[in-house]
Formats: sequence, C-alpha cells, structure tokens
Amino acid sequence: MVTTQPGGQPVIATGQQIGAGWSPALSVAKALAALAEARRTGAQAVYWLADEDHDRAEVASVVGWRQDRLVRHRFRFDTRPGTATGWLPWTSSHQAEAAELWGPLPEPQEPTLRGHTLALGQPLWALGLRPFSPTDPVVREPIQADLARWRGLGLEALLARQAERLQAEGAALPLDPRVQATWFSLDPRSGRRQRLEAGEILPRGHWLSPGAALRPLMQSLLLPVSGVVLGPSERAYWRLCEPLWERVGLPAPRILPRPSVYVVPPGFRVAPGQLEALRLGAWDRLGAWPGALPTATFPTCDPDPAWPAAVRLRFRSELARSRDRFVKLDRRLHREAAAEALGGDPERLRQTLFPFSRPQERVLPGLPWLRDEALLAGILERMDGTAPVILVEQA
Repeated sequence: MVTTQPGGQPVIATGQQIGAGWSPALSVAKALAALAEARRTGAQAVYWLADEDHDRAEVASVVGWRQDRLVRHRFRFDTRPGTATGWLPWTSSHQAEAAELWGPLPEPQEPTLRGHTLALGQPLWALGLRPFSPTDPVVREPIQADLARWRGLGLEALLARQAERLQAEGAALPLDPRVQATWFSLDPRSGRRQRLEAGEILPRGHWLSPGAALRPLMQSLLLPVSGVVLGPSERAYWRLCEPLWERVGLPAPRILPRPSVYVVPPGFRVAPGQLEALRLGAWDRLGAWPGALPTATFPTCDPDPAWPAAVRLRFRSELARSRDRFVKLDRRLHREAAAEALGGDPERLRQTLFPFSRPQERVLPGLPWLRDEALLAGILERMDGTAPVILVEQA
C-alpha cells in the first residue's frame, strides 16, 4: 500500500470513494482543485482514498465505450457483503474487463481496487498531489485510542440534534445520522465493515471505523487539514459536524467548493451560461433563427359550423397535427442557428457534455482525463478558486 504523509505542512485535502477507472470524473476535478489551492497557499495537496467505504455498487458501476458508443458496465467482486472498497480484489479478469471498456491501462500497484486506483492516479501524483489511505495500519493503528475516546463522548446525540436543526432550516440532509450508523467495526485482515450499535463491544483485533458523518473529524485527526475541497452533497453532510469540532478538540478546516468541469469537443464554442439551455435542448436560447418561422405562416381557421360534428373534430385534429409538424420545423431552424453560434451540431455537443442527460463529470470515468496531460494542465490552469464552472476544449 502507498500512503504519503505530508509531515507538519498544512494540507488541502479532497477525496472520493475509490471507483474503477477513477469513476466518476469529478474525482479528477476535485484532485486538481485541491492541488491548485495548495499551490496558491503553500500547502500540501492530499487525495484521501476513501477505501474504507463499502458501497460496492457505486464503485463497481461504470461507463465505458464500445464502438464509440457509451455502455454501462458493472464489475463483480468475489468478496463478502460489507467488504470495504480498499480490500476488493482487482484480478487479471478485472484488468481485462477494464481494457475492453477503456483500452490499455497500467497494472495495479497491488491486486486490489485500491491498487488499481493508485496506478491510474500516477499523472496526478506526478503533479504533486499525494495519495493518502486511512486504512494503512501505520497511520490507522495509532489513532485507535483517540477514536475510542470519541466513541465515549456521545457524538451520536450531537449529530441527531444537528440533523434536526438542519431539517428545520430546510437544509439538504443527504445522510441522516438518526438512521445511519455512527460507528462501525473494520477487520483489517478481511476488510469487512459492520455496524456497531451503541454499547456494543468492538471485536478483538478490529478497528473502530467512523461512519460518513464522522469521517471529516478522522481526516483532521490524521492530517493537518487547513482546507478541504468538497462537492455539494459533501458540503451538506459536513454541516452535520459543525457542533462536533469543539467537542473533539479539533479546528474545523475551511470548506472550498468544488468547481464543475466540462471537457468540450474540439471546434465548439460554449460559455457556462449556455450549459442549462444546452442540457434542456432549448436551441432557441442558444441561437434563435433570425427570420420568419414556419409556425408564423401557419393558418388559423375554424371548421365550418355546417360540417358534421365528426368532420369538425377531424379537421381540428389534422390542424393540430400539422401545427406540431410546423413546431418541429421551427426547432430545426433554431438548431441550425445554434449550430452556427456554437460551431457545430448542438445535439452532438449536448450528448457529449450531458451523457444520459447528466453532467459528464458525474457519468464518465476520470481515466480519459488522466491520460491527457495537456487536458489536465488546462483544467489546472483554470482552477483559480473563484470560477464555479470550468470549460476546457479537448485538443
């Protein structure tokens, strides 16, 4: 296992549950945002490999390419339910499956999903980002006494009260500590993670493992975190920790919002303010046709009252059908105008930036970005700490 510690230097941290192919691509955006902030402030950028989580479906579900078409794929791991992701095996069969989806890729640094992630992250490590695994016994075993002390502080009650406050404010609550476990046991030999009920004794030889709501605290216990790059959902559950920092005697780090990144195909011209219209396919908001539209020439008339009722009904039906066809012609002209403004077919651009109608960074794996040094450099250059949306044209 590779774990790089930053010493006493302040840390700008970020991270993600490790996924096959560095899925989703937003994990690369988070890594580069942390690196950019660390360079601005003289800190050390650290990527927290969330290899203690055990959401197998999330890390195994990916998207790849087959004959230039996006395909969904799910890796299978032959381990017991509840096995943390850092212990999931990455075999030659997994490597072959991955190669079919994404082309040749480096051999894993160890035969686990964590080893696969470390190997693919080499371009980021070369830029100065440091990987950190909280499941390395070298760093994890020394903090067991601290975690045991925390468990006796009644943090569950504080979390529940904070959840109630946030709910009363109408704030987002992506995880509910009143339902989800605050503590788990983690077997460092097998990686199996199981819920620990209040008062339940930790099995001998197992580690205490904080639930997601307490992970921010453990991160600052292990690292001198001065700032942390978070996405919207993470920022919401980090709010659960607000009353806990003082209780455990740790300073709360600055929260830095993660910018969204879109990689634009060559030749297209698009601005952040156009993305929502593009996602919706609202071509008229991207380049409205300057001249007359077919619907403007569409006749408006009523059926002759002398006609039989059935004929009048049929007339109205045919008129509505024809009008629908004219509306489609309007849309075709708006699409032509949008293509002129954007530098290419807007539908192609929409499908590239919003595959399966979702932002590409949430769907595509990060591996293609990691393979493109110029692209990584372009994204990093635009990470100025203020732009919420970054558009980079792919060479």
